[in-house]
Amino acid sequence: MARKSFVLDTNVIMHNPAALTSFADNEVVIPFQVLEELDEFKKDTTELGQNVRIAIRFLDRLRAKGGLSEGVPLNGTGGTLRVDVDDSLVENPALRDDTPDNRILSAALRLKSAGNEVVFISKDINARIKSDVLGIHTMDFEKQKVDFDRLFRGYREADVSPDAVHALIHDQKLEMNFPDDPLGANEFVILKTTAEGTVTSTLARYDAERKHLVPTRFTEMSFMGVRARNIQQQMVFELLMNNDIRMVTMLGQAGTGKTLLAVACGLHQILNTHTYEKLLVSRPIMPLGRDIGYLPGTKEEKLASWMQPIFDNLSFIFSLSARHGGETVEKMVADLQARGLLELEALTYIRGRSIPRQYLIVDEAQNLTPHEVKTIATRVGEGTKLVFTGDATQIDNPYLDSSTNGLSYAVEQMRGLSLVGHVTLETSERSTLARLASERL
Repeated sequence: MARKSFVLDTNVIMHNPAALTSFADNEVVIPFQVLEELDEFKKDTTELGQNVRIAIRFLDRLRAKGGLSEGVPLNGTGGTLRVDVDDSLVENPALRDDTPDNRILSAALRLKSAGNEVVFISKDINARIKSDVLGIHTMDFEKQKVDFDRLFRGYREADVSPDAVHALIHDQKLEMNFPDDPLGANEFVILKTTAEGTVTSTLARYDAERKHLVPTRFTEMSFMGVRARNIQQQMVFELLMNNDIRMVTMLGQAGTGKTLLAVACGLHQILNTHTYEKLLVSRPIMPLGRDIGYLPGTKEEKLASWMQPIFDNLSFIFSLSARHGGETVEKMVADLQARGLLELEALTYIRGRSIPRQYLIVDEAQNLTPHEVKTIATRVGEGTKLVFTGDATQIDNPYLDSSTNGLSYAVEQMRGLSLVGHVTLETSERSTLARLASERL
């Protein structure tokens, strides 16, 4: 097989610096313009800035092996990395010397014209389109990419006899095999029975340690006045209230109840059962990774703008709870924060922390990269429960999509582990209008 030259766009390295060593025994080419763009981000305080610094330090270490402009061997891959220092623009009517992207594309086109088998790698859709128009083989960065259309839902359905449901309830277990697609830990099975034309559904969860289905325990309960309205929400309650499950991921469109259920179960375990010491809620502050310093005011005042969806859910929960005693939601939230039971934090400040015995909710996690999700998960200390929620069909990060975002990646990579559970919610319960909008718009 012929050796290929993979030309990397700047955004690929910013997305995942491991891309520098992800192309086996081929040649990785870094256009000089990419180094210029990386330099602009090296002091950035976001995850992008950290990725840039990792990449720059890696390139600096490679200098000890030889000249980067001539090509340096990459350990363990058999490939090489080279910085293309020819920054001139190729003669082509489609390329004007007015954008950095065109200079990067020019480097790829020059290599192709010299007879190399070139592949241009970019997270930028428009750059990929322009590259393809120029006749260059073009790809997205495929590492850490999942098949969203086949993403693990967290449950399946099975037609069973009434005797099987009776056995589940009476014996507290049910043996059930799926030879072609074995059950994974904490995967749910909706057992459907038909009697006299009426279909009845019973929910069971697979216990990987005991290797059989077990009845659910929390599905019919109410937490902070919130009850499950559909069978997927019942699954969520089962995962969130099971203390043996330390990480829960939830996918679903607007109005399916992801954040509401997470907050309600968290508050219940903070205020009533005292399972955790604090409810910590966080979400990406800016879709494009900007820091909260762009907003005026104190840290708390800045966070208020981005945490309003959380306040909305707290307001709804407190309106159902007998705890409010006529107090305003703002006063109740302030009281919980003053007592150290509730903390709203920007993801910007999660790095470097250790988070023990807390109930941590990361909302809008579809806007995180796989590396960012890993960074958050590695902050979790003993006794902490980690809940990721998000809608993979509504992504604001320009370099992520439903298959490459960190939430989808976590769902697929963590499935089957006894400490992890996942549910994809499908029905909007916010309102009839919200449900219709999710289905038709």
